[in-house]
Amino acid sequence: MAIAKAERLMNLALCLLGARRPLSKRELRESIEAYLEAGSDDSFNRMFERDKDDLRELGLVIETVENLDGEVGYLARRDSNRLPPITLDAEEAAALGLAAKVWQQARLAGAASGALQKLRAAGLPEDVDPYGAHSALEPRIPVHEAAFEPLMLACRDRRPVLFEYRKATAARPEPRHVEPWALECWRGHWYLAGFDRDRGAERVFRLSRITGKVRSRGTGFTAPVPDVVTVRETVASWAGEIADRSALIRLRSGAGYPLRAKAVKVRELGDGWDELEIPYGHGLDAWLVEFGPDVVVLEPAELRADVVDRLRAVAEG
Repeated sequence: MAIAKAERLMNLALCLLGARRPLSKRELRESIEAYLEAGSDDSFNRMFERDKDDLRELGLVIETVENLDGEVGYLARRDSNRLPPITLDAEEAAALGLAAKVWQQARLAGAASGALQKLRAAGLPEDVDPYGAHSALEPRIPVHEAAFEPLMLACRDRRPVLFEYRKATAARPEPRHVEPWALECWRGHWYLAGFDRDRGAERVFRLSRITGKVRSRGTGFTAPVPDVVTVRETVASWAGEIADRSALIRLRSGAGYPLRAKAVKVRELGDGWDELEIPYGHGLDAWLVEFGPDVVVLEPAELRADVVDRLRAVAEG
């Protein structure tokens, strides 16, 4: 939601909640600056009706009544819009405390701490240990990438962004124009899922490979946002975690222990080399490149060609 609209909705909600009697459209227009700047009556009426519907969708109970002058008025009674008392058992309180602790290393630490203080003021037990018997363990979600906060806000506001992105095997970053959907942490790294406008397809980006500033580019999405964004599944597939094929490689003795851990068969070839059979999915070629001259792909031919192409691209860069 744009900041201007959010401010307008907040002002309208405060006017309706603070009124002791129903307020007419005219009175609301005179009380809210954004409505005074709306221009024509038709523009104001359309804006007001949209705002009223948005507030109702957010859960505000707005009554439509006639005031003493026979005009249609609007009122949001406090007793109709009061939240029920907050009641949390020990397990729920511990979960909230744990969630707040998770963000200690992020820019969200202040917001998480403030939210926890408000909940304690509303009745959250002070003496609840969020870790219980495992107090020596302190979970954290590390957020060191400068791109995290602007991308988080862009996902929230449904705002397209532009950034420079360097692929694992590319020598230089390339511009990406993305409609951001969701951020997710997987195995210590943050990933962004969204619609890549230049490529016309869904893409997942690792935040540590974003260079420079994340800049906003216009408003509104051109592609529908899926109900479920499977960031982890996509990254796992690209990283070869979801295996649907087998590769046969030669690996130098004493090297490539992560590859050996995945191998289903290992055979000594002599002369300082071993032969490994590895189940894999999409992305194995990028991983094998990291082992340089210690790995030679035997089968399949397309995987061997992909690895050779990546090595050439790195050498030429």
